[in-house]
Amino acid sequence: MYQLTKVNKKFPGVHALKNVDFFIGRGEIVGLVGENGAGKSTLMKIIYGAHQPDTGTIEIDGKTIRFQNSRQAMDYGIGMLFQEQSLITNLTVMENIFLGFELQFSNFGVINWKSMAKAAQYQLKKVNLNIDPSTVTSRLSFAQRQLVELAKVLTLEERIDGDLVILLDEPTSVLAQEEVQLLFELVRQLTNRVSFIFVSHRLDEVLELSDRIYVMKDGEVVDTVKGDKADIDDIQRKMVGRDIDKEYYREYRQKSYDQSKKLVSFNAVSVAEQFYDISFDLRAGEVVSFVGTEGSGREAILRTVFGLNNPTGGQFLVKDSPYSTGTVREAVQRGIGYVPRERKVEGIVNGMNVYENMTLSQLSSYSNKGILRVGEEKRLAENWVEKLSIKTPSVEKDCGGLSGGNQQKVVLAKWRSGGSDVILLDHPTRGLDIGAKEDVYEMVRDMCEDGAGIILVADTLEEAIGLSHTIYVLKDGRFQKCFDGSTGDKPSLYDLVHYMI
Repeated sequence: MYQLTKVNKKFPGVHALKNVDFFIGRGEIVGLVGENGAGKSTLMKIIYGAHQPDTGTIEIDGKTIRFQNSRQAMDYGIGMLFQEQSLITNLTVMENIFLGFELQFSNFGVINWKSMAKAAQYQLKKVNLNIDPSTVTSRLSFAQRQLVELAKVLTLEERIDGDLVILLDEPTSVLAQEEVQLLFELVRQLTNRVSFIFVSHRLDEVLELSDRIYVMKDGEVVDTVKGDKADIDDIQRKMVGRDIDKEYYREYRQKSYDQSKKLVSFNAVSVAEQFYDISFDLRAGEVVSFVGTEGSGREAILRTVFGLNNPTGGQFLVKDSPYSTGTVREAVQRGIGYVPRERKVEGIVNGMNVYENMTLSQLSSYSNKGILRVGEEKRLAENWVEKLSIKTPSVEKDCGGLSGGNQQKVVLAKWRSGGSDVILLDHPTRGLDIGAKEDVYEMVRDMCEDGAGIILVADTLEEAIGLSHTIYVLKDGRFQKCFDGSTGDKPSLYDLVHYMI
């Protein structure tokens, strides 16, 4: 149905794709895996028409095609569900679904909103989403917005004659497990008229959903395996070119923390409708994890520590002093740094380069009467680029152009270079490949050895268990159980899940 043959793509200094062959048949779900920088994004952009290959051919139903842009690809039934979502949140659901195609509801320049709502309802029914199409998109949950994105792509069915090919770019990265399963069930239902390309760093999900899996490394397809025959360890080995370290979470570097030095203390702290009567201490050199299902209150605790939520009860201390105003400014001044789940939205500033992002929270230290000392900013950034092995051609590179793992390192460098000794990590490895995850785990151990304390909401329970000294299980905004995570005495997955549900 859709086939690429001997596709090559080069950028300055990078051979992104090397003689790539790729095929997806009618009604197939094809997985695409590889480390960051393996070529997945470039391949997807060529399939979607955002890039054009230097050499090689693209065929749809035996016809050679060369897209000049994404709009042309859409005319052939190629759609994409973006990881960071492309919806405009201050528009309604129906306005988002038909964005750019409103003329079909226009009569002498006046939009027939009733007609648009009816058409939107039809599209929403395709994805089993029962909501009012006039709802402002910002009011929806992430999972609901994901389904609206899919409904938007499925409008192509009414505009083209053939079947669709939809690219799913990390669609499950911030979904709860039950939401993931609902999405997978919907994808399987749609394969009678849609083919899917599923890109994810969660290999267990790729194996569960995919009929075939393409494995990429350094711009090449190194293997193609059937989903029901695939083995996670084997795929990981092919992705990175080596066996994964048995000490994946660097447990051998986990040291005892300083019992005498409290960095953060919650004493029966509550935030209305989010969590209640939470008490814990974070000490120097300690990793404290909060685990629970989506909405359990774990992320809300992190945002409260960073001043984004104001407590409605209890006492909150930072280094034994009351945390009076509960603002982000005070949090930063007290040495608290926050690495958010949505790093492209809240972590970095696209359009600003590496050194500007690193010094953003400490500009007063690099200015004199309002004039920035750019040379000092660059020297600081160059030092941290070397220290954290950040892959960037220079510190003047736009941070938005770095891989996810390197963006995460820039965010961590921003806080550590400013002296932050309380680091809040909200899904720090979300969307990162295996090698980049290992780099983050090394940084966690490095920060602990430097005397920092870390509060972690992990991407997986295994990650929480592997990294943490102390693990708190939350359910419905309340602590259910506290586990000691000392090396050799860590809880099992069952231990945590038992108290989560």
